[in-house]
Amino acid sequence: MSRARAHGSRMGIAASMGSWSARHRWAAVGGWLLFVILAVFVGQSAGRVDVDEDRSMPGEVSQAATINDDAGLKPPAGEMVLVQAKAGAGSATDPAFRTVVGEVMSAVKGTGKVTAVTSPYDTKSISANGRSALVRFDVVGDQKTAADRIDPVLDQVKQVQAKHPELRVEEFGDASSEKVLNDAFGSDFKTAEFSAVPLALGILLIAFGALVAALLPVALAMTAFVAAGGVVAVVSHLVPMSDTANSVMLLVGLAVGVDYCLFYLRREREERAAGHDADTSLRIAAATSGRAVLISGITVIVAMAGMLFTGIGDFKAMGVATMIVVAIAMFGSVTVLPALLSLLGHRVEKGRIPFLNRRKKQQQAGGRPAAPGNSRLWRSVLGPVLRHPKTATVIAGGALLALALPAFGMKTANLSMQQELGDSLPIIQTYDHINTAFPGGPDPAHVVVKAADINAPEVKKAIADFRAEAVSAGASKGPVTVTVHSAQNVARIDVPLEGGSDRAKAEADVKLLRDQVRPDTLGKVAGLQAPVTGETAGSMDFTHKITSSVPPVFAFVTVFAFLLMLLSFRSLTIAVTSIALNLLSVGAAYGILTAVFQHGWGASLVGAHGTGAVVAWLPLFLFVILFGLSMDYHVFVVSRIREARMRGLSTKGAIEHGITTTAGVVTSAAVIMVAVFAIFGTLSMQSMKQMGVGLAFAVLIDATVIRGVLLPAVMTLLGDRNWYLPRWMNRLPDLTHDESALPQPPAAAPHPAQQLPDRV
Repeated sequence: MSRARAHGSRMGIAASMGSWSARHRWAAVGGWLLFVILAVFVGQSAGRVDVDEDRSMPGEVSQAATINDDAGLKPPAGEMVLVQAKAGAGSATDPAFRTVVGEVMSAVKGTGKVTAVTSPYDTKSISANGRSALVRFDVVGDQKTAADRIDPVLDQVKQVQAKHPELRVEEFGDASSEKVLNDAFGSDFKTAEFSAVPLALGILLIAFGALVAALLPVALAMTAFVAAGGVVAVVSHLVPMSDTANSVMLLVGLAVGVDYCLFYLRREREERAAGHDADTSLRIAAATSGRAVLISGITVIVAMAGMLFTGIGDFKAMGVATMIVVAIAMFGSVTVLPALLSLLGHRVEKGRIPFLNRRKKQQQAGGRPAAPGNSRLWRSVLGPVLRHPKTATVIAGGALLALALPAFGMKTANLSMQQELGDSLPIIQTYDHINTAFPGGPDPAHVVVKAADINAPEVKKAIADFRAEAVSAGASKGPVTVTVHSAQNVARIDVPLEGGSDRAKAEADVKLLRDQVRPDTLGKVAGLQAPVTGETAGSMDFTHKITSSVPPVFAFVTVFAFLLMLLSFRSLTIAVTSIALNLLSVGAAYGILTAVFQHGWGASLVGAHGTGAVVAWLPLFLFVILFGLSMDYHVFVVSRIREARMRGLSTKGAIEHGITTTAGVVTSAAVIMVAVFAIFGTLSMQSMKQMGVGLAFAVLIDATVIRGVLLPAVMTLLGDRNWYLPRWMNRLPDLTHDESALPQPPAAAPHPAQQLPDRV
């Protein structure tokens, strides 16, 4: 066995993989490129299967979707046109008003894009004050693509409005609202996604001061994302995917891909600066940073797997997609990256940016580059922390607990259109006009009735009783309409909820329909199914499912992360403190979200308005994402501390060495993630703004207060107890590596502390 192979086997699987790749660099690079190309080709050939949102939703929404699918019915995109007279300027019974209603009906029919156009005088869709009427119709074709065909209809409605300025003629519905939202925010969201990559590249240029070194992390992250897209397309035939999952995959893939490459590249440069030759530097980087990448990657994958416990299609898609991209980025970091570094050698420093290169090029004997060195900023912060660890723990821990306090009063909800978008868009104003005139009209509840014979007398009576009791019980002011599909023995009852845009009252109306009206009427017919669905009902079921999923997801992620830390570091103390610190950073992020978006404290500073609640899916999503990404930093920093301790430094000396030598790369990685996540904090949609602000603040807190202050303070207080492992745990598998196998720097090489400080 060669010396390289001997070292690789003693230093762990990451070192073995890195050593093999460095020796077979063209095979490793070619294999990676072939894998990416094949993944894309196979993925495009297979095609992506998207999640059916209704079928994947929990509760009665899924039941209703199943009934419709089994019957071969696809609910169309419903639209409505409000015709409204101004106060004191007539009523819906006036001949002139009736003429305008007729013009609207003729205009929309003439487009050939609609069907089932109904007169408000037939459906009794006249407001209580007699000044408003609703013309209802459906868009022809698939509901999912109806927004692409609604333009001619909208144009015709606008023409009628232009001819009759004395009346209000406005359209709202599934297709028109989606069309406006896509136009207003679709490009906004895509722009944020596309700007993430150049932003990350710009920060890396500042961090490295060299174009080639900056391009490597971005190239690895993007090729991993492209390959993951192909794999995801294949997997989607088992676990359907979504556009949301693809966006999250890009964010997470960029974050971990850049992080892993940064960890590896900075360690390799440091070892070359310390006097090692290129091959030895790569072996050390593989054994140390490569191992940290494997542990971190597995931890992130475990965290993302927590999303599978929700049972919700979008979350399952996000979980599977992110697990795939992290696994690919992790594998690429320990295989193709060492091969590229071996191929490039000193050329990794090519393309230096003069005005960014504040250090002189320190070429040493044999052409060694300058060391990345230690962070002067973090050394100045760390000094007082190590001298006064109790004070630092109390101050930093107290500050984080204070930030987390508002989270104990967190309220979650699915945001209404007004909460999500504000009231500046015309479509929101139209929604308000319709809802004022016809409470609950824009978002009615839908009752999907399935019977053995939908036209049987007892079924017809039950439906009639349901319509009457829905109004008499106070759940609706009407009109309650029924659409019967006799051939399929299915009917749909549309119930405008009296609560309208008042989410709490509308939810109470749904509960009244489900718990009282339905059992008293439809429930008396044996074998009849009647799930109550709709926007409000779906929101209720979704929130309940998410809330009930929190305990098992939290338990799964924390327990597996704890076990992984325990096995990787052979220390019960490290495992416990890892979980505690991560939970503290998540709690602080929750507190900030609650304070800003629920209570409105400082909301204007981030361009937000207080929504009165945190969007329902965000706490669980943030926990999973943050717990996974936080482990990137934790594993990297603690691995360096343990390495120094195993090589003979005291615990305090190892902490100082580990923090100062990793501060530059952790700061660089954190700045990139904060900047990328902050982009989403600039979007207009409040849910995206909440996600961006929550992720950005959490990563910032984690990389500064947690890793730079609280972690070294707590480890200093614990001293040698950091490495405590009960005897009975010695039987556990040992996933550590042999630090003694790491080659020592040549005697002439300067100590890392003597190197000039890093820029970041």
